[in-house]
Amino acid sequence: MDVPLPLSPIPPAPQPLWYGSLRLNSRYLLSPLAGFTNLPFRRICREIGGVGLCTTDLVSARGLLERSSKSMQLIETYPTDTPYAVQIFGPDRLEMRDAARFLQEFGVDSVDINMGCPVARITGHGAGSAMMCSVDKTIELVRTVVESVSIPVTVKMRLGWDDSNWSAPFFAKEFEQAGIAAVAIHGRTRAQGFTGSVNHDGIRQTVEAVQRIPVIGNGDIRDVAGAERMFRETGCQGISIGRGALANPWIFRQLVEWETTGRAQPPGTFDERLQLMLRQLRYLEEQVGPPRAVRMFRKMGHWYLKSMRVHKRLRHQFQLAEDRDEIDRVLEEICAAGPTSGDRTGLLPDMHVPVPGGPVERW
Repeated sequence: MDVPLPLSPIPPAPQPLWYGSLRLNSRYLLSPLAGFTNLPFRRICREIGGVGLCTTDLVSARGLLERSSKSMQLIETYPTDTPYAVQIFGPDRLEMRDAARFLQEFGVDSVDINMGCPVARITGHGAGSAMMCSVDKTIELVRTVVESVSIPVTVKMRLGWDDSNWSAPFFAKEFEQAGIAAVAIHGRTRAQGFTGSVNHDGIRQTVEAVQRIPVIGNGDIRDVAGAERMFRETGCQGISIGRGALANPWIFRQLVEWETTGRAQPPGTFDERLQLMLRQLRYLEEQVGPPRAVRMFRKMGHWYLKSMRVHKRLRHQFQLAEDRDEIDRVLEEICAAGPTSGDRTGLLPDMHVPVPGGPVERW
């Protein structure tokens, strides 16, 4: 029998989270995460429950305008995947404007502008975090996108390019005047990459810089205690979770249980995670076909199996599988073997998904 987890103090009664006229299902959001927040994973998070808004992997504005197959696949959705947002990136305001208009016609609920990606192939063209270095151009781009559509437009950004200039509070204030519906802040600078700790004071300064729009806190949220601290130390109105959801897709449901009852059920057991993994693979097969799904799922499957404490030898065999038959054979052996520590019906140890390392410029 599952025993509810002992948790941090219950927060004040949550207020509804609105993006303009769009009311979100909760104040816990799935962050856009390149290569991971695809449609199959979003469907999984929806089925478990608790997530208020899911955002796609970042999508090139130019790719959308050219209707590239990769870009169109990234924005695919499903009846249960609602509300959902598409995150777009690009340095050209007219391309971003036209991409936002296309997405509105496509039926998305919200458009998110990427100002946070630190990867060199994005920033090298003036997009992502590099937008924080071009004040006038960036404000004009955001205003142009906002004025081009009637659906809510949001921005995801970092604290700034480096510690010499925390520009997020300034930009948030300017974006609010331009009509942005919300801003999400990852509490690190671009220069940090994912090193060091998330700076809650920087997020708090951004919260204090705006008058009406919600500020969403992001970074290093892996459990309820981390979410409680983010709320308490920043005053943010919502929380966006990326890698913490990869390690524990139940985290959104846990957070809603915590804020409504003060308790939360533990995440899935070994057997429940195995079934969740199989279901996500099936959804991916529906989207791209079995051969491609097997290749694409290896990366996601790796994190599932690590969080399930599967033996390294079996994880390696899973990574080498070439087709669905091989996948099934390995999973049968994994199911029979069970976890290397703990048991298959109890609480598994916490799992931390690593982040990119090394100089940001080489990412």
